[in-house]
Amino acid sequence: MAEELVAYHTQFHDLFGRREQREWSEFYLRGQLSDLERKTIEPMVLHFKGSDWSAVRAMQQFISEGAWNDDRILERLQERVAEDLGEADAMVILDGSSFPKQGLHAVGVARQYCGHLGKVANCQHGVFAAYASSKGHAFLDRRLYMPQEWFDEAHAPLRARSGVPEGLKFRTEPALGLEMVKGRVERATVPFSWVLADETYGADPKFLDGVAALSKRDFVEVPVSTSLWVGRIQVEPAGKGARGRPRQYPRVVEGPPPRQEGRQIAAALPERAWRRYRIKEGAKGTIEAEFAFVQVTRSTKGGKPAAEALAVLRRNPEDSTMKVFLTNAPKKVARRALARVGGMRWPIETAFEQAKGEVGMDHYEVRTWRGWHHHMTQSFLAHHFLVRMRQRGKKSGADAAASEAAGGSDSCSEDAYAREGHRDCAVSATAQLRGISVTPGSHRRPASKAPKAA
Repeated sequence: MAEELVAYHTQFHDLFGRREQREWSEFYLRGQLSDLERKTIEPMVLHFKGSDWSAVRAMQQFISEGAWNDDRILERLQERVAEDLGEADAMVILDGSSFPKQGLHAVGVARQYCGHLGKVANCQHGVFAAYASSKGHAFLDRRLYMPQEWFDEAHAPLRARSGVPEGLKFRTEPALGLEMVKGRVERATVPFSWVLADETYGADPKFLDGVAALSKRDFVEVPVSTSLWVGRIQVEPAGKGARGRPRQYPRVVEGPPPRQEGRQIAAALPERAWRRYRIKEGAKGTIEAEFAFVQVTRSTKGGKPAAEALAVLRRNPEDSTMKVFLTNAPKKVARRALARVGGMRWPIETAFEQAKGEVGMDHYEVRTWRGWHHHMTQSFLAHHFLVRMRQRGKKSGADAAASEAAGGSDSCSEDAYAREGHRDCAVSATAQLRGISVTPGSHRRPASKAPKAA
């Protein structure tokens, strides 16, 4: 495994401008894959190099200020993800994740809702894109969400001190997510057909329109209060009418029923419209939900008609909790397949659990714009390395041999892992790799001197 780690990192060597940068990046990767409880810079250096405070400062400079282009490394990572996991009908899943922080001096920190704590608190918030196919899942891209207050004059000194790029403008979370999807389409590095997101994104009609314009299938949760027209409605296009001033926007021809909220549409359906489907296999067995499908027409925030869509209504059979999804998938897509897609946001949730639990994605103490992005890029590399090793171990039968030696059965088969997102599978996969760099420098060639700061 240690040799595999060295070989893996070699694939990115040409993207670092200096040898010291390559060595510090590999050192940081080893620290993230170690069994340290707290995977921040100081514990890493103390564990592998002893009380070398010059090395601590050098690594801090490498992460927080180092002049290495992590966007190029992400592009190379995306190519490797495509090689390992790529499938034509794969999914790009968008989601946000918060990182609690003390004080208000780290870049992007503000009092905002923190999902990790379940309340409003000081935190940073990132927007992430993950790739999921039947072969597995991995991170693709990230954006640091900058709260609107960070763009006022009072925050100008803090923006400068944090290295926020000049000219950066406020963008919403859906806008950042759409930007990442557009980037994947333009580069065409990873094949995918679907874009999945939660209601944070579905509440923004511009996001839905933007994904549809990319000729991708969206499957996005929307608030249950979203107003929709049932069925296809007749629309008069913008332009000159029979009389009066020319219309600036399309308008609904008089006569159709009024718009209804998604939950109202669901409540009005007869019981025969609902059918139970399996959405995934969980730790406690099969997870099922009741689904109904209604052809609708979306509306803009101003009440103007937008694109037609299929409303996928999902009801929990135990407590009747309702979720509403919209998709532009073609009619030929089977209802059972749509129900399965409706339960496929677990890969990015599992990826967050793995990255935070195993490679220290949330173990960072940087304050700068560059430092946040550098750390996240390194975390993506560490996570993808684990995904790759698990995949290769499955192919070689390593997991089966380990299970047999332990006197147990492997309940985390490759098919089950890809299909279920079983958290125990994630833990067992990474637990086998946590000892990669426990022995300091055991897999490294002798070096004449310690790496310098980048």
